[in-house]
Amino acid sequence: MFFKTRREPLKLKIFKSLNARDELVEKDVSYYRSLQKGYEGEKIFDKWLVDEGLPSNFPILNDLLFEVQNTKFQIDSSLISSDTLYLFEVKNFDGDYVIKGDQWYSLSGTEIKNPLHQLKRSETLFRKLLQEFGFNLQVKAYLVFVNPDFLLYQAPLKEPIIFPSQLKRFLGKLNTNTLPLRNRHSKLPEKLLANHLIESPYSQLPSYSYEKLEKGILCGSCNSFLGRKSRSKVICELCGVTEDVDSAVLRSIEEFRLLFPEEKITTSTIKDWCKIIDSSKMLRRILKENFKLVRYSNYSYYIDER
Repeated sequence: MFFKTRREPLKLKIFKSLNARDELVEKDVSYYRSLQKGYEGEKIFDKWLVDEGLPSNFPILNDLLFEVQNTKFQIDSSLISSDTLYLFEVKNFDGDYVIKGDQWYSLSGTEIKNPLHQLKRSETLFRKLLQEFGFNLQVKAYLVFVNPDFLLYQAPLKEPIIFPSQLKRFLGKLNTNTLPLRNRHSKLPEKLLANHLIESPYSQLPSYSYEKLEKGILCGSCNSFLGRKSRSKVICELCGVTEDVDSAVLRSIEEFRLLFPEEKITTSTIKDWCKIIDSSKMLRRILKENFKLVRYSNYSYYIDER
Protein backbone atom coordinates (compact mmCIF):
# COMPACT_ATOMS: atom_id res chain seq x y z
CA MET A 1 0.00 0.00 0.00
CA PHE A 2 1.40 3.38 -1.00
CA PHE A 3 0.95 5.30 2.24
CA LYS A 4 2.64 8.27 0.61
CA THR A 5 2.44 8.25 -3.18
CA ARG A 6 5.02 9.76 -5.46
CA ARG A 7 4.24 13.00 -7.24
CA GLU A 8 6.18 14.85 -9.86
CA PRO A 9 8.47 17.22 -7.92
CA LEU A 10 7.49 20.89 -8.15
CA LYS A 11 11.07 21.81 -9.01
CA LEU A 12 10.95 19.42 -11.96
CA LYS A 13 7.69 21.01 -13.12
CA ILE A 14 9.30 24.45 -12.97
CA PHE A 15 12.33 23.31 -14.96
CA LYS A 16 10.08 21.60 -17.51
CA SER A 17 8.22 24.86 -18.03
CA LEU A 18 11.39 26.96 -18.24
CA ASN A 19 12.99 24.52 -20.66
CA ALA A 20 10.05 24.99 -23.03
CA ARG A 21 9.64 28.76 -22.58
CA ASP A 22 13.21 29.97 -22.23
CA GLU A 23 16.73 29.18 -23.42
CA LEU A 24 18.44 27.50 -20.49
CA VAL A 25 22.21 27.39 -20.27
CA GLU A 26 23.89 24.01 -20.56
CA LYS A 27 24.34 23.42 -16.81
CA ASP A 28 20.63 24.12 -16.17
CA VAL A 29 19.57 21.81 -19.00
CA SER A 30 21.83 19.12 -17.55
CA TYR A 31 20.30 19.58 -14.09
CA TYR A 32 16.78 19.45 -15.53
CA ARG A 33 17.54 16.22 -17.39
CA SER A 34 19.00 14.73 -14.21
CA LEU A 35 15.82 15.58 -12.28
CA GLN A 36 13.66 14.12 -15.05
CA LYS A 37 15.69 10.94 -15.32
CA GLY A 38 15.68 10.41 -11.56
CA TYR A 39 11.90 10.83 -11.38
CA GLU A 40 11.38 8.38 -14.27
CA GLY A 41 13.57 5.83 -12.49
CA GLU A 42 11.58 6.18 -9.28
CA LYS A 43 8.33 5.61 -11.20
CA ILE A 44 9.82 2.43 -12.70
CA PHE A 45 10.62 1.20 -9.19
CA ASP A 46 7.08 2.01 -8.00
CA LYS A 47 5.64 0.01 -10.89
CA TRP A 48 7.84 -2.96 -9.97
CA LEU A 49 6.52 -2.87 -6.42
CA VAL A 50 2.96 -2.97 -7.75
CA ASP A 51 3.68 -5.68 -10.34
CA GLU A 52 5.22 -7.95 -7.72
CA GLY A 53 2.00 -7.83 -5.73
CA LEU A 54 3.33 -6.79 -2.34
CA PRO A 55 0.53 -7.20 0.25
CA SER A 56 -1.57 -4.08 0.86
CA ASN A 57 -0.70 -4.13 4.58
CA PHE A 58 2.95 -3.29 3.87
CA PRO A 59 3.09 0.56 4.07
CA ILE A 60 5.22 2.10 1.31
CA LEU A 61 6.28 5.73 1.66
CA ASN A 62 7.93 7.67 -1.15
CA ASP A 63 9.96 10.88 -1.28
CA LEU A 64 10.51 11.48 2.41
CA LEU A 65 12.70 14.34 3.62
CA PHE A 66 13.90 14.56 7.22
CA GLU A 67 16.34 16.52 9.34
CA VAL A 68 18.38 14.86 12.08
CA GLN A 69 21.08 16.72 14.03
CA ASN A 70 20.85 19.68 11.63
CA THR A 71 21.43 17.37 8.64
CA LYS A 72 18.80 16.85 5.95
CA PHE A 73 18.47 13.58 4.08
CA GLN A 74 15.99 12.20 1.56
CA ILE A 75 14.58 8.71 1.13
CA ASP A 76 13.43 7.72 -2.38
CA SER A 77 11.28 4.84 -1.15
CA SER A 78 10.72 2.95 2.10
CA LEU A 79 8.78 -0.16 3.08
CA ILE A 80 7.79 -1.08 6.64
CA SER A 81 7.38 -4.66 7.84
CA SER A 82 6.90 -6.16 11.31
CA ASP A 83 10.54 -5.95 12.35
CA THR A 84 12.41 -4.18 9.54
CA LEU A 85 12.26 -0.86 7.77
CA TYR A 86 13.64 -1.09 4.23
CA LEU A 87 15.16 1.96 2.61
CA PHE A 88 15.69 2.17 -1.16
CA GLU A 89 17.93 4.62 -2.96
CA VAL A 90 16.83 4.43 -6.60
CA LYS A 91 19.21 5.22 -9.46
CA ASN A 92 18.37 5.42 -13.16
CA PHE A 93 21.95 5.32 -14.45
CA ASP A 94 22.59 4.06 -17.96
CA GLY A 95 25.84 3.12 -19.64
CA ASP A 96 28.97 1.44 -18.33
CA TYR A 97 30.65 2.24 -15.02
CA VAL A 98 33.50 0.81 -13.02
CA ILE A 99 34.50 0.85 -9.36
CA LYS A 100 38.16 1.41 -8.48
CA GLY A 101 38.74 1.20 -4.76
CA ASP A 102 36.18 3.53 -3.23
CA GLN A 103 35.66 5.60 -6.37
CA TRP A 104 33.08 5.24 -9.15
CA TYR A 105 33.83 6.19 -12.76
CA SER A 106 32.13 6.07 -16.12
CA LEU A 107 34.19 4.12 -18.64
CA SER A 108 35.01 7.43 -20.30
CA GLY A 109 36.93 8.26 -17.10
CA THR A 110 34.53 10.75 -15.49
CA GLU A 111 34.36 10.34 -11.71
CA ILE A 112 30.89 10.37 -10.12
CA LYS A 113 29.77 10.51 -6.52
CA ASN A 114 29.79 7.12 -4.88
CA PRO A 115 26.04 6.46 -4.31
CA LEU A 116 26.85 3.96 -1.55
CA HIS A 117 28.13 6.84 0.57
CA GLN A 118 24.78 8.60 0.28
CA LEU A 119 22.95 5.35 1.06
CA LYS A 120 24.98 4.65 4.21
CA ARG A 121 24.60 8.24 5.38
CA SER A 122 20.81 8.03 5.01
CA GLU A 123 20.74 4.66 6.77
CA THR A 124 22.68 6.01 9.77
CA LEU A 125 20.52 9.12 10.07
CA PHE A 126 17.32 7.12 9.72
CA ARG A 127 18.34 4.85 12.61
CA LYS A 128 18.82 7.93 14.77
CA LEU A 129 15.41 9.21 13.70
CA LEU A 130 13.72 5.95 14.71
CA GLN A 131 15.46 6.10 18.07
CA GLU A 132 14.12 9.62 18.60
CA PHE A 133 10.62 8.35 17.78
CA GLY A 134 11.00 5.40 20.18
CA PHE A 135 10.61 2.65 17.56
CA ASN A 136 12.77 -0.46 17.74
CA LEU A 137 13.11 -1.61 14.13
CA GLN A 138 16.17 -2.75 12.27
CA VAL A 139 16.96 -0.73 9.16
CA LYS A 140 18.14 -2.29 5.91
CA ALA A 141 19.14 0.01 3.07
CA TYR A 142 19.61 -0.93 -0.58
CA LEU A 143 20.93 0.81 -3.66
CA VAL A 144 18.61 -0.07 -6.54
CA PHE A 145 19.48 0.35 -10.21
CA VAL A 146 16.42 0.21 -12.46
CA ASN A 147 17.83 0.85 -15.94
CA PRO A 148 18.53 -2.37 -17.92
CA ASP A 149 21.16 -0.48 -19.95
CA PHE A 150 23.32 0.03 -16.85
CA LEU A 151 26.42 -2.08 -16.25
CA LEU A 152 28.79 -1.83 -13.28
CA TYR A 153 32.18 -3.49 -13.47
CA GLN A 154 33.98 -4.76 -10.38
CA ALA A 155 30.91 -4.37 -8.19
CA PRO A 156 31.66 -5.54 -4.64
CA LEU A 157 29.63 -8.64 -3.76
CA LYS A 158 28.98 -7.68 -0.13
CA GLU A 159 27.52 -4.25 -0.80
CA PRO A 160 23.69 -3.86 -0.68
CA ILE A 161 23.27 -3.30 -4.42
CA ILE A 162 20.29 -4.57 -6.44
CA PHE A 163 20.62 -4.67 -10.22
CA PRO A 164 17.64 -4.75 -12.62
CA SER A 165 17.97 -8.49 -13.24
CA GLN A 166 17.89 -9.13 -9.46
CA LEU A 167 14.96 -6.94 -8.48
CA LYS A 168 12.13 -9.38 -9.22
CA ARG A 169 13.89 -12.09 -7.19
CA PHE A 170 14.58 -9.68 -4.32
CA LEU A 171 10.97 -8.48 -4.11
CA GLY A 172 9.75 -12.07 -4.34
CA LYS A 173 11.83 -13.04 -1.30
CA LEU A 174 10.65 -9.93 0.50
CA ASN A 175 7.06 -10.85 -0.22
CA THR A 176 7.57 -14.42 1.02
CA ASN A 177 9.74 -13.92 4.09
CA THR A 178 8.49 -10.63 5.53
CA LEU A 179 5.58 -10.39 7.95
CA PRO A 180 3.03 -7.53 7.86
CA LEU A 181 3.28 -4.56 10.18
CA ARG A 182 2.46 -5.29 13.82
CA ASN A 183 0.15 -3.20 15.95
CA ARG A 184 2.98 -1.75 18.01
CA HIS A 185 4.47 -0.22 14.86
CA SER A 186 1.19 0.78 13.22
CA LYS A 187 1.69 4.43 14.17
CA LEU A 188 5.08 4.68 12.48
CA PRO A 189 3.83 5.68 8.99
CA GLU A 190 1.81 8.57 10.47
CA LYS A 191 4.80 9.60 12.59
CA LEU A 192 7.09 9.64 9.56
CA LEU A 193 4.64 11.69 7.51
CA ALA A 194 4.14 14.14 10.36
CA ASN A 195 7.90 14.79 10.43
CA HIS A 196 8.39 14.88 6.66
CA LEU A 197 9.78 18.28 5.58
CA ILE A 198 8.36 20.26 2.69
CA GLU A 199 11.27 21.78 0.81
CA SER A 200 10.81 24.91 -1.26
CA PRO A 201 11.08 24.21 -5.00
CA TYR A 202 12.47 27.68 -5.63
CA SER A 203 16.06 26.97 -4.64
CA GLN A 204 18.71 26.22 -7.28
CA LEU A 205 16.59 27.68 -10.06
CA PRO A 206 17.93 29.75 -12.94
CA SER A 207 16.78 33.36 -12.93
CA TYR A 208 13.72 34.05 -15.09
CA SER A 209 11.16 36.80 -15.64
CA TYR A 210 7.65 36.93 -17.04
CA GLU A 211 8.65 39.26 -19.86
CA LYS A 212 11.36 36.92 -21.21
CA LEU A 213 9.31 33.71 -21.17
CA GLU A 214 7.54 32.61 -24.36
CA LYS A 215 3.78 32.73 -23.94
CA GLY A 216 1.30 30.03 -24.90
CA ILE A 217 -0.23 26.80 -23.59
CA LEU A 218 2.09 23.82 -23.32
CA CYS A 219 1.01 20.33 -24.32
CA GLY A 220 0.42 18.10 -21.32
CA SER A 221 1.91 15.18 -23.23
CA CYS A 222 5.05 16.40 -25.02
CA ASN A 223 5.49 19.90 -23.52
CA SER A 224 5.46 21.72 -26.88
CA PHE A 225 3.12 24.64 -27.62
CA LEU A 226 -0.53 24.03 -28.49
CA GLY A 227 -2.53 25.63 -31.30
CA ARG A 228 -6.28 26.22 -31.72
CA LYS A 229 -8.33 23.49 -33.41
CA SER A 230 -11.78 24.94 -32.78
CA ARG A 231 -13.53 27.21 -30.32
CA SER A 232 -13.65 24.41 -27.72
CA LYS A 233 -10.53 22.41 -28.61
CA VAL A 234 -6.78 22.93 -28.80
CA ILE A 235 -4.33 20.63 -30.55
CA CYS A 236 -0.63 19.83 -30.37
CA GLU A 237 0.77 19.89 -33.89
CA LEU A 238 3.82 17.91 -32.76
CA CYS A 239 2.22 14.86 -31.09
CA GLY A 240 -1.38 15.25 -32.25
CA VAL A 241 -3.00 15.36 -28.80
CA THR A 242 -6.35 17.17 -28.70
CA GLU A 243 -7.62 18.75 -25.48
CA ASP A 244 -10.62 20.72 -24.26
CA VAL A 245 -9.90 24.43 -23.99
CA ASP A 246 -11.08 24.56 -20.37
CA SER A 247 -8.69 21.86 -19.12
CA ALA A 248 -5.79 23.29 -21.15
CA VAL A 249 -6.35 26.78 -19.74
CA LEU A 250 -6.63 25.51 -16.16
CA ARG A 251 -3.40 23.54 -16.55
CA SER A 252 -1.67 26.65 -17.91
CA ILE A 253 -3.00 28.73 -14.99
CA GLU A 254 -1.50 26.24 -12.54
CA GLU A 255 1.81 26.49 -14.39
CA PHE A 256 1.68 30.30 -14.15
CA ARG A 257 0.95 30.10 -10.41
CA LEU A 258 3.87 27.75 -9.91
CA LEU A 259 6.28 30.03 -11.77
CA PHE A 260 4.94 33.27 -10.28
CA PRO A 261 3.37 32.46 -6.90
CA GLU A 262 3.20 36.13 -5.84
CA GLU A 263 1.38 37.37 -8.94
CA LYS A 264 -2.37 38.02 -9.00
CA ILE A 265 -4.56 35.93 -11.32
CA THR A 266 -6.50 38.30 -13.58
CA THR A 267 -8.33 37.80 -16.86
CA SER A 268 -5.91 40.03 -18.75
CA THR A 269 -2.85 38.30 -17.28
CA ILE A 270 -4.11 34.83 -18.17
CA LYS A 271 -5.13 35.99 -21.65
CA ASP A 272 -1.58 37.21 -22.24
CA TRP A 273 -0.08 34.05 -20.68
CA CYS A 274 -2.18 31.60 -22.71
CA LYS A 275 -1.78 33.67 -25.91
CA ILE A 276 -3.90 31.48 -28.19
CA ILE A 277 -7.17 32.19 -26.32
CA ASP A 278 -8.37 35.53 -27.66
CA SER A 279 -11.77 35.56 -25.95
CA SER A 280 -11.73 37.41 -22.63
CA LYS A 281 -15.31 36.27 -22.10
CA MET A 282 -14.29 32.60 -22.31
CA LEU A 283 -11.37 33.08 -19.93
CA ARG A 284 -13.56 35.01 -17.50
CA ARG A 285 -16.05 32.12 -17.50
CA ILE A 286 -13.32 29.54 -16.86
CA LEU A 287 -11.90 31.62 -14.01
CA LYS A 288 -15.30 32.23 -12.41
CA GLU A 289 -16.16 28.52 -12.54
CA ASN A 290 -12.92 27.44 -10.87
CA PHE A 291 -11.78 30.33 -8.68
CA LYS A 292 -13.26 32.94 -6.36
CA LEU A 293 -13.52 36.48 -7.67
CA VAL A 294 -12.12 39.19 -5.39
CA ARG A 295 -13.10 42.80 -6.13
CA TYR A 296 -10.84 45.56 -4.86
CA SER A 297 -11.93 49.03 -5.94
CA ASN A 298 -11.67 48.99 -9.75
CA TYR A 299 -9.32 46.01 -9.66
CA SER A 300 -10.44 42.36 -9.69
CA TYR A 301 -8.50 39.13 -9.37
CA TYR A 302 -9.11 35.48 -8.64
CA ILE A 303 -8.08 33.22 -5.75
CA ASP A 304 -8.65 29.58 -4.80
CA GLU A 305 -12.04 28.86 -3.31
CA ARG A 306 -10.36 26.41 -0.92
